[in-house]
Amino acid sequence: MENTSFSLELTLDTFVIPPGGKYPMFLFGIAVYFFSVFCNLTLLSLIILQRNLHKPMYFILFSLPLNDLIGISAMLPKVLSDIVTETNAVYYHLCVLQAFLLHMYGGGILFILAAMSFDRYAAICMPLRYSSIMTPRVVVCITSLVWGLDFVLNVSLFSLQTRLPRCKSVIMNVFCDNPSLLKLTCGNTTANNILGLFNTAVMQAVSVSIQTFSYVKILITCVVTRRSEAKIKAVNTCGAQLLILIIFEIVGTFTILSYRLKNVSADLQKIMGMLIFLVPPLLNPIVYGLYTSEIRNTLLTCLKNMFT
Repeated sequence: MENTSFSLELTLDTFVIPPGGKYPMFLFGIAVYFFSVFCNLTLLSLIILQRNLHKPMYFILFSLPLNDLIGISAMLPKVLSDIVTETNAVYYHLCVLQAFLLHMYGGGILFILAAMSFDRYAAICMPLRYSSIMTPRVVVCITSLVWGLDFVLNVSLFSLQTRLPRCKSVIMNVFCDNPSLLKLTCGNTTANNILGLFNTAVMQAVSVSIQTFSYVKILITCVVTRRSEAKIKAVNTCGAQLLILIIFEIVGTFTILSYRLKNVSADLQKIMGMLIFLVPPLLNPIVYGLYTSEIRNTLLTCLKNMFT
């Protein structure tokens, strides 16, 4: 009974903010959040409203800004609210929900990038069969598989926590995630750790293997073909995806290091841990808008029509 009574409300760790720094930090965070939301909603709106973007490539791409909105919205507003109100309490069930959404976001990026790379492989390596391969039914199946596999893996991970008793109430982070929640338990977490590593391995293996296969095939096609326009098409369509993957892997490395480095300040560790939920949602729509000429031209056309 004692465990149940005190564990309903948890205490999050906080940033050490100097006097006068609370509101500038809050305003900066709000600016980052609304800019990211604006860019991702713009990309979503273009794909929905513009008929020239109603193609398999962009229907699969639709999941990326949607996933980015889930990631940054699940983390940043709560952190900013705690900073400005100087409170750090959270109910256990809301903490679990935040952690679940953040893990869905992390796995979602990997699966979405894998699906997008397969689409580019089909378009560049098999252009004459592309329309027969990437039918609306196949696109729906790929999208459902991306979200379904991500959901099942994360549900299996978090459902294991229900069997463990909780004997602590302090989250050693400014947001909730699975490792932080496991530290609240006083039972044997071996099964949870093994399943967590297994899920991570599955996500990485599936994503990296599909992307490696797709981009190697695309590279071979570019080398073999004599058509310069095919090479230009490959660079234009794949450049954004590769850059997004590189950005994600870099900030993901910083996030992993945030749990390992002990010789840096606590606030720096927290910021490093937040990067994976801030940088991709902020840069992904910009990168895609700059690298993909069709999206860029569509956006410019819409802006011209609005102001003329």
